[in-house]
Amino acid sequence: MSAQVEADVRTISPEMPAMFDGMKLAAVATVLYVIVRTLNLKCPTAAPDITCQDTPLNRYLLKSCPILTKEYIPPLLWGKSGHLQTALYGKMGRVKSPKPCGLRKYLSMPDGATATFDLFEPQGVHSTGEDLTMVICPGIGNHSEKHYIRTFVDYSQKQGYRCAVLNHLGALPNIELTSPRMFTYGCTWEFSAMVGYIKRTFPQTQLIVVGFSLGGNIACKYLGESPANQERVLCCVSICQGYSALRAQETFLQWDRCRRLYNFLMADNMKKIILSHRESLFGMSSSNMEAADLSHLYTATSLMQIDDNIMRKFHGHNSLKEYYEKESCVRYIHNISVPLLLMNSSDDPLVHQSLLKIPRTLAEKKQNVIFALTLHGGHLGFFEGAVLFPQPLSWMDKVIVSYANAICQWEKHRPQCQQAK
Repeated sequence: MSAQVEADVRTISPEMPAMFDGMKLAAVATVLYVIVRTLNLKCPTAAPDITCQDTPLNRYLLKSCPILTKEYIPPLLWGKSGHLQTALYGKMGRVKSPKPCGLRKYLSMPDGATATFDLFEPQGVHSTGEDLTMVICPGIGNHSEKHYIRTFVDYSQKQGYRCAVLNHLGALPNIELTSPRMFTYGCTWEFSAMVGYIKRTFPQTQLIVVGFSLGGNIACKYLGESPANQERVLCCVSICQGYSALRAQETFLQWDRCRRLYNFLMADNMKKIILSHRESLFGMSSSNMEAADLSHLYTATSLMQIDDNIMRKFHGHNSLKEYYEKESCVRYIHNISVPLLLMNSSDDPLVHQSLLKIPRTLAEKKQNVIFALTLHGGHLGFFEGAVLFPQPLSWMDKVIVSYANAICQWEKHRPQCQQAK
């Protein structure tokens, strides 16, 4: 009996290592497959997909702004993943971020709120010799101290632009609210106050309006609210916005591209901002908030729940639907007559593909609009770099300044430009 067992062991033993080697190879192959799929390593790079009408201005802009028509190449190992681009932007903002020096301005609002923005003077003369100011509206809960804003401001200053950056009401942790209200998805009051200050203080300056994500919605809504808001505005650039909160709310509850997870994380961040101003928002006698609203805030797991229980009440909207309808720029953007560049990324995990029909249709119908859609870039990522480490300056930063420069040159040399085209 013992001899038989030993014989069986000797018979099986040589096969066992081969079987384990096969399992190891299968495991390695599976991991490699997941990595390749997750990082989209096999996905090609390409130039942005441009939608616009064939006009002299648009032909001039695409010729004078070649970065829009050339291939955008993200970092090789991870840059083709919209999730990693978004996560890296969200966590780091930018690598080796500069620290431009500006002055903080305080503006009293009619309802008692105090708006703040930071003003950065140019570090050189613009190529046109003109006085030019970038008026910048950051993303949700962001301000001038965010790394991606610092990087863009530093680059713009060196190109000869003055920069005014809005600090969203309630976003700065060291600035207390002076009224029971904070920034919302589409409130343009603070942005309007900043632009008004710039126009009064620098009567010779011309404006370049720039909005990132939620800031893009505010910037476009502001310009579309009144023709007077477009006076002295040369152009507007909107990056990675969603255009319609009403249409976006359903997609934000889907697990496709992990949007539900992003929704939860963004809601958690919004809760922290709101709770940091709890006394101002809930304690003032003029507040529209109640104890029940605070209770609902603690249990909220999505931006929609926070918007419904808190944000819409700052401006007296009767329902979430009304809030989203009235605060989305999709109702106003067709009123913009100045040159408008709308830019999104196909792999942005926050903006559903269905929302991109809005800017594409607008660009097809209006001569002043260019819609640029990249394959890669995530949400406000657009990092560049050879293999692993990204550059501090992003492709997005270069596009905005290049487009603005082309517009400024067109305005200064319009007769020659039109003749050349």
